[in-house]
Amino acid sequence: MTIRVAIQHKTTYEFDRFVNVAPHVLRLQPAAHSRTKIHAYSLKVMPEKHFINVQQDPFGNFQTRLVFPEKTSRLEFFVEVIADMTVINPFDFFVESYAEAFPFTYTKELKKELDPYLKVTESCPLLDEWLSSVDRTSTPTNDFLVAINSRLAADIGYGIRLEPGVQTCEETLTLKKGSCRDTSWLLVQILRSLGLAARFASGYLVQLKSDVKALDGPSGPEEDFTDLHAWCEVYLPGAGWVGLDPTSGLFAGEGHIPLACTPEPASAAPITGFIDECECDFSYTNIVTRIHEDPRVTKPYADGEWDTIKALGFAVDKELEEGDVRLTMGGEPTFVSIDDMDSEQWNTGALGAEKLKLAKDLLIKMKQEFGANGLLHYGQGKWYPGEEVPRWALGCFWRTDGEALWNDPKYLARVDQNYKHTIKDAQAFGELLCDKLALDKQYLQSTYEDTLYYMWMEQSLPADADPTKADLKDDLERRRLAKLLSRGISTTTGFVLPLEFDGHNNRWKSSLWPMRSDVITLIPGDSPMGYRLPLNSLPAQAEEDRIPERDPFDPRQPLANKKDNAVLDSVAKQHFAKKPEPTTLTPEKVLKDVIRTTLCIEPRDGRLHVFMPPMTHLEHFVGVLEHLEAVAKTLDLPIVIEGYEPPKDPRLQKFLITPDPGVIEVNIHPAASWGELVHNTETLYHQAYLSRLGAEKFMLDGRHTGTGGGNHVTLGGRTPADSPLLRRPELLQSLVTFWQHHPGLSYLFSGMFIGPTSQAPRPDEGRDEALYEMEIAFQNMPEGLVDEPWLADRLMRNLLVDITGNTHRSEFCIDKLYAAGSASGRQGLLEFRGFEMPPHPHMSLVQMLLLRCLVARFWKEPYKKPLVRWGTSLHDKFMMPHFVWQDIKEVVEDLQRHGFPFKLEWLAPFEEFRFPHYGRKKIDNMEIELRWAIEPWHVLGEEITGSGTARYVDSSVERLQVKLSGLTDSRYVLCCNGRRVPIRATDRKGEYVGAVRYKAWAPPSALHPTLGTDAPLVFDLIDTWNGMSVGGCTYHVSHPGGRTYDNVPVNSNEAEARRVNRFWDYGFTQGPLSQPPAFSGLRSFYSTDGEPRPMSPPTEEPMNEYPHTLDLRKKYNVL
Repeated sequence: MTIRVAIQHKTTYEFDRFVNVAPHVLRLQPAAHSRTKIHAYSLKVMPEKHFINVQQDPFGNFQTRLVFPEKTSRLEFFVEVIADMTVINPFDFFVESYAEAFPFTYTKELKKELDPYLKVTESCPLLDEWLSSVDRTSTPTNDFLVAINSRLAADIGYGIRLEPGVQTCEETLTLKKGSCRDTSWLLVQILRSLGLAARFASGYLVQLKSDVKALDGPSGPEEDFTDLHAWCEVYLPGAGWVGLDPTSGLFAGEGHIPLACTPEPASAAPITGFIDECECDFSYTNIVTRIHEDPRVTKPYADGEWDTIKALGFAVDKELEEGDVRLTMGGEPTFVSIDDMDSEQWNTGALGAEKLKLAKDLLIKMKQEFGANGLLHYGQGKWYPGEEVPRWALGCFWRTDGEALWNDPKYLARVDQNYKHTIKDAQAFGELLCDKLALDKQYLQSTYEDTLYYMWMEQSLPADADPTKADLKDDLERRRLAKLLSRGISTTTGFVLPLEFDGHNNRWKSSLWPMRSDVITLIPGDSPMGYRLPLNSLPAQAEEDRIPERDPFDPRQPLANKKDNAVLDSVAKQHFAKKPEPTTLTPEKVLKDVIRTTLCIEPRDGRLHVFMPPMTHLEHFVGVLEHLEAVAKTLDLPIVIEGYEPPKDPRLQKFLITPDPGVIEVNIHPAASWGELVHNTETLYHQAYLSRLGAEKFMLDGRHTGTGGGNHVTLGGRTPADSPLLRRPELLQSLVTFWQHHPGLSYLFSGMFIGPTSQAPRPDEGRDEALYEMEIAFQNMPEGLVDEPWLADRLMRNLLVDITGNTHRSEFCIDKLYAAGSASGRQGLLEFRGFEMPPHPHMSLVQMLLLRCLVARFWKEPYKKPLVRWGTSLHDKFMMPHFVWQDIKEVVEDLQRHGFPFKLEWLAPFEEFRFPHYGRKKIDNMEIELRWAIEPWHVLGEEITGSGTARYVDSSVERLQVKLSGLTDSRYVLCCNGRRVPIRATDRKGEYVGAVRYKAWAPPSALHPTLGTDAPLVFDLIDTWNGMSVGGCTYHVSHPGGRTYDNVPVNSNEAEARRVNRFWDYGFTQGPLSQPPAFSGLRSFYSTDGEPRPMSPPTEEPMNEYPHTLDLRKKYNVL
C-alpha cells in the first residue's frame, strides 16, 4: 500500500548588499543508488540568470554546478522530489558466507577497491576507550551491527547544531551530544577502526505519522516530517552498502533517501560555494505532503469520509424505524495475538495457555466498557471430537434495565489470583447460603474423589515415576493424577446444594442425594465438580417431571429492582419461619423428592468457585446471584461464578469470549441502532488491541489476511418475536436471491478458503439441483407480515446447507432462526458466515452498513427475481478482482437507485485487502498490472496420519489477475511462460483482463502430486507485427534470491516488503525468436532446431469451462 509523497526543500540566503556569488555545487538530487523509488525531481534557482551543469562526482553522486554571472542580494534553491514510500525491509540482504560473522576480512581485490572507505582519519583516547569495550568475539554480522548502532544511539544524545562542519570524534564523545552528521561521522570512524568499510551519507529523511499508536516503544512523529539528514553506510560483501542511522539506532529504510555518499563529510555537503564578505540571513524549510495514498487497512477512510459514512448510518436508522423493522445486529469477530503468530494455538490449535490469558485480559477490559455492574462468568464451551478437554467460555452478563446484576466487583474473584481459600471457607459459605435461601443445612452435602479409581491409576504408573509430579510432556491423565494426589484424594472436594424453585409456594427447595455408598463420589477428572456429578447414580426421573426450557416467545415482565427484592425476601422469611423445613426425612421421601439440579461450592487453586445449576427463568438466576453476593460480602470471600449461564432472555445482555482453532472469538452483544453498533465495534477493536490482540495475520510470503476465524454477522430482533426474518420471511428470500445474483458479495468479503467444501459455501456451489429446489421454495414463500414464525425456517432449512447437509456450514446459516429441536434454536437469527475478519473497525462497520442498507431496501421493496445459473463462470471470472469489483459496482448502483447514497469507494479498502496489488509495468503507452486473484481450495481424500485420519486442503494452486491498458489487441498478445493468456475486453477502450492459474508449490498431499511448480511467472507482451517481445515482467512465488523464511512477518511493514520484492518490472523473454509448441509449457521461446525465426504468438488454446483463465497445469491438445 504505497504512499506517494512530495518533498519540498527550500534554502534561502539574504545578503545585506549585492555580492558576487562564486560557482556553487548542489548535492540535492537523489542518488542513482537510492532504493526509494523516485518519480520526479525538480530544481528551481533564484536568481533566474545562471548557468547550470549536472554532473557526477567520482563516487557516482549527482552534482549540480551553478554559475552566477551577476551580483545578487538573494540566493534561493527550491527542490521538489516525488517519491514512493513503499516499505523496504532494511534486513533483506544476503551476505557472503565468509562475512556472515564478525570479525571477517575483505578479499584482497575488494579491500583494494574499498581503500578510501577503510582509512581511519581520527583517533583519540575517548574513541580508543569506546572501541576497547566492543565485544569482538565471533558474532553474526547483522547482530553485531545492530548492537554497535544501538549502543551509539544510546551513548550520544541528539542536538540541532547550525554551525558548519562536523565535530571531531573526541568532541562528540566528550560532549556526549551531537547533530546527526556528528554521530554519523563518529560511527564511520568506529566501523573503520573495526576493519569495516564505511562511508558518510547525506540525504532526506522522511517520517510519516503512524496510523496506529504503538503499544511498545515510540509511535513516531505526531505529524508527517522531513528534513536533511545524515547517516552512515557500511559495506558488507554480498549485500553491498547497508545504511545505519546512529541518531535513531535503526537501519536505513524507505524514509532514508540518499543525496550523496562519500568517504569524507565535506564531499557530501548539500550546498557548497563562496560569496563576497557580507551579513547574511539564512533560512530553510522542509515540507512533506502526501499526494497519493493507496487504500490501506490501517487507515481505510479519511476523517471527513468517515463522517459521511456515519451520517448515512443514522439516515438508514430512520428508514428502519419508520418501517418498523426492529433490526438488531451482532457478530462473532475473531482476534489473534500480535506477539505470537507462529505457535500452534494461534494457527490450528483451539486451546493454549497464552490464548486463555489474553482472553481473560480482554474479558476484564470489556466488562468495564459494557457491563461495569455485570457478572463475570467462567463456563464450558464446545467439546469437539479429538480434543482432550472441552473448550472454555468466558462471559459477561448485565441487565438491560440498568440495574446491577452484581453490585460490588470486589467480590468477583480473578481467576489468575490465589486467595488461599480452603474447604472450610467453602463449608462456611454453603451454610450461610442455606440460611439466605431458608434451607436446612443438611442439604449441603460433601463430595469426594473416586479413591479406588485413582489408587488403580497410581498402581498403573511405571515403577520409577513419582505419581505426585508431572510436567507438560506427560499426557493429560497423568497430569490430572499428579494434581489430585498432591492435594489428597481422600479429602472433601467440595459441596453440593440441590436447588430448585418451587413456583407453587414461591420458594426455593432442596433435597438429599441418595447414594448406594452413602457418599457422593465424583466422576474422575479435573474439570469443575459441577461437570463431574454422578447424576446417573440418582433415581430415575420421569419424563413428565422434567422442567422444559422456557419458550423464547413467552412474554417477559420487567425484572424486579433491588428494593422490590428486599421486600420479597422479608415476606419470604416470615413465610418460611411459619413453615420450617423438616429436620428428618424418610427414605421414601428422599427417593421421591430428589432434585437433580445442584449448586456446587468448591475451593480450587486457592479460589472459591460456585457452580451455577441450569435454570429456566432469569428471575430465579438473579435471585440466587443476589444471595451469593450477600454471602460473599458477609464472609469477605470473593468468588468465581462458573457452570451454567443465565437462561437466554432479552432482559439480559451478554458477550462471550471463546477459543476457536487459531483465534479467539468474541460473541458481541447485538446492537439495535447504528450508534450502538459503532460504539460496540470501535470499543471491541480498541480493547482487543490493548490486550495485545489483533485482527490480521500475515502469511510467509507476505500476503495479508484476516485472522482466519471469520467475522460472522447476525441479523435478528430484540426478541425472537421481533425478528424481521420471522415476521416477514420474504426478507430472507430477498437476501439469498440478491447474494446469488451478485457473487461479488460472496467473494469480496470472504476469507482465503472458499468453494463447496469451505466453511461458508454459496447455495449454488457444489449442489447442481439446489437452485431448482430453491425456486420451488420461493414460490411458497408468503408475502408481507405473517403470524407463523416457523415458515421461513421450514421452507429453507434443507436448502441453506453445504454438500453434506450441514446447516451450520453455509453462507446463510439459519441454525438459530427457528429450529424445531430446542428453544435455544428459536432465536430468530440469520448468520452471515462468509465474512472474513476486517483488520480495521471502520471496515467492519462499512460491512454492517451495507447489510443495513440492503435490509432497509428489501423491507420496502422485496427482491424477487429468477435465480442465475452461473455455472463454471462462478469460479472463473468471479475469481478475478475486476469482475468482482464490477459486480459490487452494480450492487452500489442498485442501492443508490433506491435512495441509499452508499459510495463505491468506501469498499476500496476491501478490494486492496482481498486482492492486493503486486506491481505494474509500463511499456510505451501500455501497462501490465498484476493483482492477486481468488483460488478455491479443494478438500482431498482421507489419509492416515500419525494423529489419525485426516483430509487435507490443497492450497498449492494460486491465481493471478493480469490487466492490460492502452492495448491494440490486433497487434499485441500477452503470454505467460510461453502460453497465451486469454484476455477479455472490459468496458474501457484498450483495457483487457485475464487470469493465470498455476501451481505455486508442491506439498506431499495435493490434487495433482506429480505436477511440478510453474513458478516464476514470466509475462511477455508480444508484438505480432514485428515478431518480438516488447517487454514484460516477472512474478516470483517466493523470494527471488532463494531466501527462505522461518517465521511469518512481524507486522504489515515486513509483510509489504516481502510482497514487493517478489515482483520484477523486468525479465521478459528475449527475441526475436520462435517459441516452442504451445502445449510444452516452457518459459522460453527458443527453438530447438533450425535457425531462429521471428517470434509469433502461441496458438489460441481452447478453454471451454474457464474461458477467462489460463491454467498452466493443463496441457491443451493433449489427451
